[in-house]
Amino acid sequence: MDALFGGSFDPVHLAHLVIAEAASEALDGATVRFLPAREQPFKRAAHGATPEQRADMLALAAAGNARLAVERIELTLPTPSYTVRTLRALAERDGRGGGGGGGGGGNRYTLLLGADAARDLAAWWEVEALPGLADVVVFARPGTALPSHPLIRRVISVPSIELSATAVRERVRAGHSIRYLVPEPVREYIAAHGLYR
Repeated sequence: MDALFGGSFDPVHLAHLVIAEAASEALDGATVRFLPAREQPFKRAAHGATPEQRADMLALAAAGNARLAVERIELTLPTPSYTVRTLRALAERDGRGGGGGGGGGGNRYTLLLGADAARDLAAWWEVEALPGLADVVVFARPGTALPSHPLIRRVISVPSIELSATAVRERVRAGHSIRYLVPEPVREYIAAHGLYR
């Protein structure tokens, strides 16, 4: 089974990796594919790094973990990055069909959403097509209020780590260390490319 974990990842940080590892375990060892958005519909503010740079940082972060991979398909699709359009493109590329409704077991994608993203489900572009393309699994930290939506198939618990990409960018901008907040190769990449300054 493949689980898709989308987001800006601007930059990827350790909390993203902890969530991905916990999701893989909860989903019986599923491969978690990070899906960097080219341009998120709900976050139109400019990214600090290009889509390619964000995907490269994800590849550095996922290296050495057989449970993690990077899926770059959104970088080739029109903007904004609508999940339904991405899932259709993936299904077509991977020969999975992707039209009808209902179950197909291992032939379907699992879409991992944080509780915040799941709260916006009703406003998603062509959300009614989602059940034919993927099973929605929401990950939540202990004590997080969970949204209610008929498309949510399962909720899994992930460790709570107070860390955000915004905080990482602000630390870089202020000239502070981000060691131990992002994987070391990502920290080196950010420095080498002068990102977030």
